[in-house]
Amino acid sequence: MENTSQWYAKYPEHISHDLEIPNISLPEMLQQTVKTYGTHEAISFYGKTFSYEHVAKMVFAFASSLQQINVQKGDRVAIMLPNCPQYVVAYYGSLTTGSIVTQINPMLVERELEYILNDSGAETIVVFDALYPRVKAVQAKTKLKNVISVSLQTGVAPAEPDSTFESFLAKQTGNVAPVLIDPEHDVAVLQYTGGTTGRSKGAMLTHRNLVANVVQSYEFFKEDLKLGEDRCLTVIPLFHVFGMTSCMNFAVLCGNAMVMLPRFDLEEVLQTIKREQPSIFPGVPTMYVALTNHPKADEYGLDSIRTCNSGSAPMPVELLKEFEGKTGANILEGYGLSEAAPTTHCNPAFAERKPGTVGLGFPQTAYKIVDVATGTIEQKPGELGEIIVKGPQVMKGYWNMPEETAVTLRDGWLYTGDIARVDEEGYLSIVDRKKDMIIASGFNVYPRDIEEVLYEHPSVQEAVVIGVPDQYRGETVKAFVVKKANKTATGEEIITYCRGQLSSYKIPTQIEFRDELPKTNVGKILRRALREEVVPKQ
Repeated sequence: MENTSQWYAKYPEHISHDLEIPNISLPEMLQQTVKTYGTHEAISFYGKTFSYEHVAKMVFAFASSLQQINVQKGDRVAIMLPNCPQYVVAYYGSLTTGSIVTQINPMLVERELEYILNDSGAETIVVFDALYPRVKAVQAKTKLKNVISVSLQTGVAPAEPDSTFESFLAKQTGNVAPVLIDPEHDVAVLQYTGGTTGRSKGAMLTHRNLVANVVQSYEFFKEDLKLGEDRCLTVIPLFHVFGMTSCMNFAVLCGNAMVMLPRFDLEEVLQTIKREQPSIFPGVPTMYVALTNHPKADEYGLDSIRTCNSGSAPMPVELLKEFEGKTGANILEGYGLSEAAPTTHCNPAFAERKPGTVGLGFPQTAYKIVDVATGTIEQKPGELGEIIVKGPQVMKGYWNMPEETAVTLRDGWLYTGDIARVDEEGYLSIVDRKKDMIIASGFNVYPRDIEEVLYEHPSVQEAVVIGVPDQYRGETVKAFVVKKANKTATGEEIITYCRGQLSSYKIPTQIEFRDELPKTNVGKILRRALREEVVPKQ
């Protein structure tokens, strides 16, 4: 579907036909919310709350302090923090000066950290105190001049930090020199991709890209929102593009509260839900697996959650049904990628929801399926191909990578690298990444097809499938499985189960049981790590 406007014309009472994206920067969006919801709660963090007025004052102070150390428009300010109030302050404070936020995963090792700091050219970093030694270890090999340490009372603060967050804020003069920001062209964030296919790339997301995506989200979900009242469980990392947009920036647009947790700890999440009663929960499938399989989940008031957005990884249909059956919440699975700020599709709350699909394109988002070989021939409904998208949320390009940008952005279309199909009504189903496809005896095998079946087995809690070398077939299918507590199953039993559900060439020939599967900090199962165990990098 090259244009979603025809589909949305069926629902004029739900979706504006001519949605306008305001020509404002992210700091201007925050200021608009402060005018309307200034006294409303913006952040709740371990019992401490901050109003929007309070957050705005801290943002102003941070921006003023940055200008005192000569941070100027276009400079890169790196943020390497778990979810905490200081993250929001550093993010919006940096953007207020016109500088570019460089998002850094706190789990990066020194080599990875050094690469991103050098690639971005960041001269300032705001870092969690426990990670301060890691930054200092690479500082001499980078352009870093300013290291601002954030303590969350962990007891591991560095002995002599360059500057604590509190002392840095004290540098403010009470003034912020005005900075002219062009929302359409000025980059707000460098969002680094995982780098699974080579060097990690910094997606350049402009202010317009990021404002557009939260406005599109609001338009899509507006009938289920209570502006200035909703509470968003913010446990997805804010340094991840999903958390940045669906939790932080979306909450700011709507004047809602972020109930923050720095990591996903199951008991802590359940206690927080019971105490804070969030109404919105953006999560990833592994989080829903953990909550669904907790023996006393129904004792924690999960019914306060009205809407769950699932993203970052495919949601198995069986898991979706099980979670909704236990909680009564609706899971609206969506799709996106760093290069699109991130959301391009989601299942609608106002129309038919189709489990197993990622729904319809966001307002003002065009999309179509093209052949994998050339990327130029549009496929018919039901046919597999690469999904390409176009819209105001699509990035400006990759930072200092013109060749990679030219491959990914062609004639205004973002080539996602994901294999998908679209049905007659425009609902999109993601099948797999192009690079995850298994070729067994000449047949194309998509891991998700097999994983969906594995999740339906009564003993399976988590599963992931990879292709492994096979002398006869080229590749064969191997499944890694985590069993549910107190459940038993043998590999042969699971293979026999798959025989009744899958074509012969898709049936796993190897089953390996694990106590747990490797995951990213967001909770996405790391298929790549398992693949590298079997076939180490050369």
